[in-house]
Parts: sequence; structure tokens; C-alpha cells
Amino acid sequence: MPHLDAAFNYARWLTRNEADAEDVVQDAYVRALRFFPSLRGDNARAWLLTIVRNTWYGRFPPRNSAHEMRVFDEMSNDPPAESLDPEGLLLQRQTVDEVRAALEQLPVEFREVIVLRELEGLSYKEIAAVAGIPIGTVMSRLARGRERLLTILKSTASYRRPS
Repeated sequence: MPHLDAAFNYARWLTRNEADAEDVVQDAYVRALRFFPSLRGDNARAWLLTIVRNTWYGRFPPRNSAHEMRVFDEMSNDPPAESLDPEGLLLQRQTVDEVRAALEQLPVEFREVIVLRELEGLSYKEIAAVAGIPIGTVMSRLARGRERLLTILKSTASYRRPS
């Protein structure tokens, strides 16, 4: 079951729902096993993430962005950093929650490339293969997505900042 964690993490970001992510990954693994002979080259991770993406799009066609979905908590099972005091842990948790909420506000095409690059560590070429878009589009979406993310985070910080 190589790359299961990456596939599940990616599916959670796409679906924004842990139960749906489990279904997508299960379907993707069934498809991957069926089409294993079609794997070309040595990049099984990008190949599997492409199958996850295609399974998600096939199973959950684009929805109205106003439709509210449950947000998963990626860090709920992660142990807290041992070197931080309680205040540091609280600040760290707040930062993680703010970044996650900001990512959730991004359109899916920006959120997807940011998750694949920053959380999954894929190269631009691998992201292009997974998303089925040119490398230039990957770079453009990453730049625009990062700008939007920064704008959202700045507005959140200025909103919380006392006058």
C-alpha cells in the first residue's frame, strides 16, 4: 500500500470530508490495481495521485462553491510539539487553524496545486501530470494561489489585531 498516506491526504483536501476521502481512496486503489499495467515510468506516486484526482472528479462533480462542507482536522492525531510550552502550543494550533481555514477559502484549482506542492512535496512536473495541466499553468496557479492565501491570512491577522 505505498503512497496511501499521500493519496488519503490529497483526497481529504479535495473532498474536505474524511469519509468521502476514504471512499475516493478506496475507489482509486481499486482502479489502480485494475490499471497497474498502464503504469509507465517509475513515478507511481504521481500516477496514483492522478487516479485519486480523477476518481474524485468522477465521483463528486464540481459543486456550487456556496455549498458548505465539513472541514477535516489534519492535525487531530498528530502529537503536539514536545519542545513548546502551553502558550506556544496554543499559538501553534491557532496558526495551523488559520492556515487551514485560509486554504479552505481558496478555489479548488489553487488549493489543489498548493497542497500537492507544499504538503505532498511534488515537483512542478509531477503536479502537471497529476492535474493534467501544463507546467506553466502549475507555476501560475501556485503563484496566484500563494498570493490569495497571503491576502486571506493578512486580512485574518489584521482583523484579530487590536487597534
